[in-house]
Amino acid sequence: MSLRTAVRLFGAPFRSVLQPCAANARRPYAAVAQALSVLENELDTIRAAGTWKGERVITSKQGPHINVDGSRGDILNFCANNYLGLSSHPEVVKAGIDALQKYGAGLSSVRFICGTQNIHKNLEEKLAQFHEREDCILYASCFDANAGLFEVLLGPDDAVVSDELNHASIIDGIRLCRAKRFRYKHMDLNDLEEKLKESQSSRLRLVVTDGVFSMDGDVAPLQGICDLAEQYGALVFIDELDRKKHFLTGAILALSNVYFSNSLSGGYTVGPKALIELLRQRSRPYLFSNSLPPPVVGCATRAVELLLASNEIAQSMAAKTMRFRNNMTQAGFTISGTAHPICPVMLGDARLASLMADDMLKLGVYGIGFSYPVVPKGKARIRVQISAAHTDEDIDRTVDAFIQTGRKHGVIS
Repeated sequence: MSLRTAVRLFGAPFRSVLQPCAANARRPYAAVAQALSVLENELDTIRAAGTWKGERVITSKQGPHINVDGSRGDILNFCANNYLGLSSHPEVVKAGIDALQKYGAGLSSVRFICGTQNIHKNLEEKLAQFHEREDCILYASCFDANAGLFEVLLGPDDAVVSDELNHASIIDGIRLCRAKRFRYKHMDLNDLEEKLKESQSSRLRLVVTDGVFSMDGDVAPLQGICDLAEQYGALVFIDELDRKKHFLTGAILALSNVYFSNSLSGGYTVGPKALIELLRQRSRPYLFSNSLPPPVVGCATRAVELLLASNEIAQSMAAKTMRFRNNMTQAGFTISGTAHPICPVMLGDARLASLMADDMLKLGVYGIGFSYPVVPKGKARIRVQISAAHTDEDIDRTVDAFIQTGRKHGVIS
């Protein structure tokens, strides 16, 4: 059977559902027309508000140097989540190719049916080892990892205490559970303590925080959070933990991490074996999503192996981060956050952030302006993300581009 024949046969039942009946085939279907009108009005509202998100098209592999459709020559990429520089690392790419050849392109199944290969179990073991936890469960994405946790763990007799600026995946995951919800002010330990006092009658209490807040580069005060959790008999869940060994106390129940997905794809949760086993039984994104494709698993495994073997990559990233932060600060720019590779260059005005990002691209530096509603009004910025794969020359060239555009727009003198 040819591909065209197969598509026609399998698609026929769905076409009959999606098309209006024969009697109405020659006139617009009223409900569809109304729906399209509503959608177009919503799109017009987004455009009018200046919050339309365009998509620049990259015509090369991901990395510190890319090619962008409509731009000439080599473009420096400073807005990818590729902090460790592993997206196109030659050993990681080779591992993906090897896995593709040996295990195929996909499993065509969920894990509990016929979608678990030895490479999936091997990766889970390595990730648990990396975080010094008992077990690990893989997901198709980190969004799925967060969507699949809270509903399984927490019931109506429990409480979740969440930082007000947590990632959207955490917010959506919490919405799926029936626990009582408490929200504390961003990284405010005093307010967290008040919420822990208010929720003391609950069976289980789970404090939820990002390890690093992606819009501002703020690093959560994990030591203080864990101390309060232990004091009040609560548990802690951390998303995107960037500091593996510093704060692993008894209070931490689970870590949902993106070490390999920020460079590649996929997500996972690590924690006590009992929790991970329960997630395998009841976590809906895990149960109803096909397994991670073997090439992704192969790439991720090699990435974790590189991190387990040496801290050289992390040290390189840290040194380049401080080079950028220090040079930009000396030039007169305000950089939000602390010593993290997420380096938001604060500009305030949304239009200014957009214009500067466009001018930066003309100078060969790829950056994106962020404004409301992604960030609060009056706090627009260009978020720079440093990679271990960037060179010192890349950093200096980007700082020079910021200085040139900053002077042009009156941001610095």
